[in-house]
Order: sequence, then structure tokens, then C-alpha cells
Amino acid sequence: MTLHGFAAPRLPGDEDAQHARAFATRQHLPSIADFATILSGPPDAILLMGHPSTVPARARAVIEAGIPLILEKPAASSTAALAALSELARQHQAFVSVPLPNRFGPAATAFERLRSQGRAGAVAHCQFRLVNGPPQRYAADGVAWMVDPAIGGGGALRNLGIHGVDAALGLATGALGLKTVSIENRIHRAAVEDHALLVLEDAAGALFVVEAGYTFASMRPGGDFEWRIVSENATLIDYGERAFCATLDDGAIIELPIELPATRYRLCMSDTLDRLARKAPPATSIADYVAAMSLIDATYEKAGR
Repeated sequence: MTLHGFAAPRLPGDEDAQHARAFATRQHLPSIADFATILSGPPDAILLMGHPSTVPARARAVIEAGIPLILEKPAASSTAALAALSELARQHQAFVSVPLPNRFGPAATAFERLRSQGRAGAVAHCQFRLVNGPPQRYAADGVAWMVDPAIGGGGALRNLGIHGVDAALGLATGALGLKTVSIENRIHRAAVEDHALLVLEDAAGALFVVEAGYTFASMRPGGDFEWRIVSENATLIDYGERAFCATLDDGAIIELPIELPATRYRLCMSDTLDRLARKAPPATSIADYVAAMSLIDATYEKAGR
């Protein structure tokens, strides 16, 4: 399968022609300035990323053209725009995958195996922490708009916390309710929050703690990471560089194969391409993306942001 990349048209910031050509050169890809040319190919699939002001219209064009779409976040400045795309995808029965690679982390996948074997038991409590370096990292990467709330739609919670919110939604029984919310600028006086902490509870009484931030004291990838899932029969903890699983029924504690958070995209993309080849639905759909964004909207509203 050929996955086509493309360069953006001549717009400011990360979508200017020079930036696009440089990206294409680094990735050994052709640089194509005309979006219509890409659609007319047509490619086997399109990985779409860019400025939230232009991505929704392009995503709509891809869906209407019947081309499988891998939609990178943030794909829009508002949940309403994403919900409209989700409805369009439903109408066209389109393949629209959203890369949320922590679904492919060792703790998450090991828990799914236990659940499929009937060995997990009910979920008791979980913690999902993803705290990266300061917001200046986005300006250094040429995407300063990520910390403009009018464009990116929020700060650390929207950008990083969405992974934890998605994990909680996937593990919850019934609806998730917000118990506690804290969204603040604790270090960096930026327009968006640099730290968020929320506690959620599902219909069965399981607790989910999601923490996201730009407060890690380094620009290096990775930051402060922890994925913890605790159920009746299992405790699984993923620290990024180390992961293990303890199970009560057999008294085992085993080390899990490591996949660093920064490289989990390769697992996510491999799974997506495999599903495309098998004509199977994506692991993470645009409807899943909308569900996580909607819960984050409610969190911001509760926090008065």
C-alpha cells in the first residue's frame, strides 16, 4: 500500500511553501502544492495534518472522494467542526482513523489481552499522566499556534490529556462523570493552561485520574509519563521506559515488552494500514475523537476556562 504525503499550499506558519518543501525533503517525499492534484491520483490513503483552520475542509474533500483518511490531531479548533466531519464519515461509511498511539502501549495492550481471556475483572482505578516540556517547544517546531486557544482549542489538556481521556472512555463502564477538575497556569504565563488534573468516575464506580502538563523541566521528548490500570485481578503500570503486569490469579509479575511513548506511532500506523488492507474499521475512529473532545469541552466548562 502506498501512503501519500503532501505539502500544504502557500499559507502562513507551518503551512508555508518553504516549510512544506523542507518537510518533504527530510521525509524523502514529493512536495505537491495543489491539494486537488493529490485527490485526483487517487492515493490508497491520505495522512492529513496541518493548521486547524484548513484541515476540516480538506478532510471533507478526502471523505467525499472516497479515499481512506488518517486524520492527525488537532484536526479542528472546535468539537462542532469535528462532529460535522464524523457525521459525514458516517454517511459515506468512510474509513477515518485518528492516531492515538497510547492505545498501543504495553499496559493497554496487555490489559486487553487479559480482558479477552476473561482474567481482568472489573476496573477499579486508573491513572494516565502525560507531562511534557514547556509550551515553547511548539514555537521551536514551527507550530506556535498550538498554544493559541482560538486555534488549538486549549492547552495541555486538549493536546496531551486527550490521550488519557480516550483511555478512560475506552475502559469505562457506562458514562463518565467529572468529580474534580483543576486547570491552571502553574509555571508558564501562556494563553493556555500548562497543567490539568481531572478525576472521573464511571457508572460502576471506577475512578480515572488524567493529568497533563507542559511543566516537565526539559525540552527532550518523553517527559513524565505513567499509564496505570488496576482491576480486580490485575495491576498494569507503564512508565514509558519500563512496564509490568501483576496478576492475582496466578501470582505472576512479569515485565512487558517496551515501546517508548515517542515511537508508539509506528505501532498505531502499522495497525491502521493492516486494518485498511483487511477492510476492517479503524482502532480509533473519528467518533472516538469527538467523544474525547466533548468530555474535554465539559471539563473546560466546569473549570470556567
